[in-house]
Amino acid sequence: MTVHGWRCIAVTIAMLTLVGCSVFRDVPSGAYFEDDGPPNSSPDPSTVADAVPRAEPLSATGNASYKVFGVRYVPMSSVALGYSETGEASWYGRKFHGRTTSNGDEYDMFAMTAAHKTLPLPTYLRVRNLNNDQEVVVRVNDRGPFLGGRILDLSYMAAKKLGVVESGTAPVHIRVIGTATDRQISSTGSVSSDQQARVFLQAGSFRLRDNAEHLKEHLMQAGIPRIRIVAVEYKGNRYYRVQAGPVTGTDAMRNQRAVIMNVTSIEPTVVRE
Repeated sequence: MTVHGWRCIAVTIAMLTLVGCSVFRDVPSGAYFEDDGPPNSSPDPSTVADAVPRAEPLSATGNASYKVFGVRYVPMSSVALGYSETGEASWYGRKFHGRTTSNGDEYDMFAMTAAHKTLPLPTYLRVRNLNNDQEVVVRVNDRGPFLGGRILDLSYMAAKKLGVVESGTAPVHIRVIGTATDRQISSTGSVSSDQQARVFLQAGSFRLRDNAEHLKEHLMQAGIPRIRIVAVEYKGNRYYRVQAGPVTGTDAMRNQRAVIMNVTSIEPTVVRE
């Protein structure tokens, strides 16, 4: 399993602030640079949902022009839905887990995120691995990669779901399906209003229905009024997903999120349908 290269080279402290954790690779396939690479253990990728496009303002950081290795990059102030690129993607892992990304987020290698040199932060992309036709949706919240003509740097989990971890890189097609100025974008790239979408908070996903029922009972006892269990098939296996909702209103969303985190110690995933 390979992550070729290194991220966040300290050209200057100011550059690190501007470009976050950016990928640079110069080692041959099959080797890690220093201590980067996959985690010792990770969640089952089938339990990790794709990023869900939502209405967000442009990030206060990460959208200014910046220079890396003498090259100046000017991020786009806006981008049209359907904008696409084809090129090579790489990924980054445990060495940068917990570090600050270009838009000020904490890099979570288990989240569905990515880095791009010039797309507005944040932007939502549908990414397709051209080697195997696997697809994911990611939220761009970082800058990079800056070596080898690569167009995208994936989080470990996004790379895992796309089948890129073993090879280290892969040819991909990316398409914008949500931007910082959109109200609400569906997974297919069509615009819908918050009133049209039903919103759920996914608290967990289990192979055994008994475990899902157990969590449902705990959440109801904790005060969440409406909870459903959704059975889904993934790669020949059935999973039972525990989802609170539909949740309406900002206060209800905040309160139920807090209850779920108190019960499970895990940030719930927002699901819209």
